[in-house]
Amino acid sequence: MSEPGHTHLMEQLRQVAKGLAATFAPFCEVVVHDLDDPDHAIVAIENNLSGRSVGDPATELGLARLDDDAYPQVVANYPNRFADGRRVKSTSIGIKDERGHYAGALCLNIDMTVFDGIGTALDHFGRSDGAAPAESLDPANGDAIRARIDAFAADRATTPRALRTTQRRELVRELKAQGFMEVRRSAGIVADHLGVSRATVYADAK
Repeated sequence: MSEPGHTHLMEQLRQVAKGLAATFAPFCEVVVHDLDDPDHAIVAIENNLSGRSVGDPATELGLARLDDDAYPQVVANYPNRFADGRRVKSTSIGIKDERGHYAGALCLNIDMTVFDGIGTALDHFGRSDGAAPAESLDPANGDAIRARIDAFAADRATTPRALRTTQRRELVRELKAQGFMEVRRSAGIVADHLGVSRATVYADAK
């Protein structure tokens, strides 16, 4: 029979497992292992993705901890696979008792095939047809205007949207003197980058 302290520890790990599983559902399986009974080590399994059951035996990693108290307590982000071949990223956290012996483990297994599918979809969505005519929705010299604004702000150890009113007016007048305000839609570019209205930009330029 398990000691009261051990039973309490396992119950607390069950609660941690429930919280983690609720946070990372449905991608992450969370398993609690009781290493006092390695032949029936799994005492809780949340978001069951591996098909295992409560009462299943400890893994090789769990057995390694039982054999060596010096075994790393945290083994993070190691590659793994479910029985059906799905690719998994796993983290195993060994739990020691007050004597420094391994009493249990909390394991997280993330099904990476879900993210593989998302990555493929995003890659497909981001493709463009190279045969289409070259086009930019950004007005000519838009990048040059934003770069000039960024440089002005950096020289004053701040960001474009944090410029003081006097600094903003100085900037807009410089842009006008340098011909940037003659660029098509320049007022909109400047306004968006500074976080002000176009009316403010027009007023600053006077």
